[in-house]
Amino acid sequence: MFINMKNATKWRHMTSVVSVCLMIFALTMIATKGLNWGLDFTGGIVSEVQMDSKITNSEIAPLLDAGFKQDVAVIASGEPGRWVLRYAIPPHGTELPPLTKVLAPLHTDVQVLNTSIVGPQVGQELTEQGGMALLVSVLVILAYLSYRFEWRLASGSLFALTHDIVFVLGFFAATQMEFNLTTLAAILAILGYSLNDSIIIADRIRELLIAKPELSIQEINNEAVAATFSRTMVTSGTTLITVGSLWLLGGGPLEGFAIAMFIGIVTGTWSSISVGTSLPEYFGLNSDHYKPKPISEEP
Repeated sequence: MFINMKNATKWRHMTSVVSVCLMIFALTMIATKGLNWGLDFTGGIVSEVQMDSKITNSEIAPLLDAGFKQDVAVIASGEPGRWVLRYAIPPHGTELPPLTKVLAPLHTDVQVLNTSIVGPQVGQELTEQGGMALLVSVLVILAYLSYRFEWRLASGSLFALTHDIVFVLGFFAATQMEFNLTTLAAILAILGYSLNDSIIIADRIRELLIAKPELSIQEINNEAVAATFSRTMVTSGTTLITVGSLWLLGGGPLEGFAIAMFIGIVTGTWSSISVGTSLPEYFGLNSDHYKPKPISEEP
């Protein structure tokens, strides 16, 4: 697979502008609408019910969502016909209708085995510690990239990484899909995937800057993108097939994870090629930054 070298610079700059616009939109959604935190973060009610084993998730979930007027997680238990239901605690002064009444249209005997109120799996302390750990890891990544590739080239990789995470969070804020622990796991996976993609292109740019100092940075970036494009498309394509299968066949519990991964892989591939190369170019990266420094002679 080849890229038109003549038009690659214009193409990269145009996609970078689109990326910046998408980032602004995503940040606006996060600031105005916020994330729809799942029960892992907020706590809620857990009920276990027993019914006819022929009843499926697709029959139960719509009735519960409509009856409780909220998204209800329906998880299959270990035994046939037994289901675990997770839903939010209703606002003060509001009562939820009985489960047996909500599930009455199924025309089957519904036994409520137990119902309990559970606290959030992710408390305030863990949230703060996780946020601090994420900040420290990003700073360490920045330090490593700056040492390995020079700060101008590192800035492109770091901005591409930030772009991918912000866009995924912006999507969940705009759609108000539930943000739970599986979605958080996808965010952490996207960090590693996007960083790996950006480092491959950045390493190729560094090699070309050293090997071909006579070329302009625009030509260097175009050659680097062309040299890694086939590899990037094959890797991203095979990963998207796997994630797409998980999205279609994994069911409701894995839907958020699969969607976040799908978006992260697409934007990660996009940003590594466009943002990861255009930003160093804007900062004036050239072959002089990789020339060995002369050793001063002592008088």
